[in-house]
Amino acid sequence: MNIQANMVKDTLPALLTIENGKKVQSTFSKQEYENRHRKLRQMMADQQVDSVLFSSMHNINYYVDFLYCSFGRFFGVVVTDQKVVSISANIDGGQPWRRTVGDYNVVYTDWQRDNYFRAVAQEIPNKGRVGVEFDHLPIERLNKLKAFLPNVEFVDISATCMKLRMVKSLEEIAHIKQGAAVCDIGGFALTAAIKEGVHEHEVALASTQAMVREIAKRFPHSELMDTWTWFQSGINTDGAHNPVTTRQVQKGDILSLNCFSMIAGYYTALERTQFFDHCDDASLKIWQANVKVHEAGLKLIQPGARCCDIANELNEIYLEEGLLQYRTFGYGHSFGVLSHYYGREAGLELREDIDTVIEPGMVISMEPMLMLPQGMAGAGGYREHDILVVTESGTENITKFPYGPEHNIIKA
Repeated sequence: MNIQANMVKDTLPALLTIENGKKVQSTFSKQEYENRHRKLRQMMADQQVDSVLFSSMHNINYYVDFLYCSFGRFFGVVVTDQKVVSISANIDGGQPWRRTVGDYNVVYTDWQRDNYFRAVAQEIPNKGRVGVEFDHLPIERLNKLKAFLPNVEFVDISATCMKLRMVKSLEEIAHIKQGAAVCDIGGFALTAAIKEGVHEHEVALASTQAMVREIAKRFPHSELMDTWTWFQSGINTDGAHNPVTTRQVQKGDILSLNCFSMIAGYYTALERTQFFDHCDDASLKIWQANVKVHEAGLKLIQPGARCCDIANELNEIYLEEGLLQYRTFGYGHSFGVLSHYYGREAGLELREDIDTVIEPGMVISMEPMLMLPQGMAGAGGYREHDILVVTESGTENITKFPYGPEHNIIKA
């Protein structure tokens, strides 16, 4: 049986073409993707890179409009001066071809080990310099690439591509604005679901369902995946990324509203501090201090400002309030192709160690957070979050959900 199985396996193809159905409508226009490819090819020429192999979810999505589901398999996009080719796994059938922007799609099968690398070797000549993402390429996979392409010099282009993604096009900004509006809808649905004794997960479900339905209405040709909500209460507010639990909301609880719409790989967020029924004096004082920092930060994000200077100036406000030691993370970050498990334009974070100069076309959040541990007066996590589009003359705040004690003490 084993001999027969091996004989059958050896006769099955390593690589396929599966053009099943019709191409779906792309997230952005044909011109938008051509612009992205043109800028990438200019970067390749400047750095004397002959071919590029993308492997990350964010860059593959950015350049060919496909967000893959890994499940232990590898995906890729090859870009040369002549072609843009996607590489996908046979388990996904024709869906990658239907959704991918580019010249063609190569499907590799499971019938022989290392067929992914055979697909790469088919599309990339065994010579010259090939750009790869060292921040998304484990040593084992890099060694396999070297074995299949022994005459190639592999060079890292991850940081350069990150810089290309940091300035958004007009189409991207319009898309991100839609996502922010969807988050606002999720925020109102979440707030309406809050009541005494309700479980965190039930509140989160109300928000997520509202957002998914709104995305389906606004983007009928988009895939619908990954939109989610973190609704935290009481001690669960201490971490920005704490998961939803079955904890029940109680009167006097500090609450954290976190709505995240995902539209074709583009993440947008709405985050707010809330209290249920009432807010005690100690908590109110801390909340107001955090709002003060938030409002100052919204004004500081301007074209020409440096990320580190904004962080240092906001630190001074926290220091004056006696709260700097309770600050938990950077003051904001870039938005675009981003998710909680892929992507990050780390060069555009509002932190003391980032000297990037803000420029028009960037999209940045302001999201100060304080965390006071249990046992202290005003214990809990306080966080506000708005998204700003940087323009030639200033910024546009695309988050419309209200913030602060005047709007977010939810009555029983």
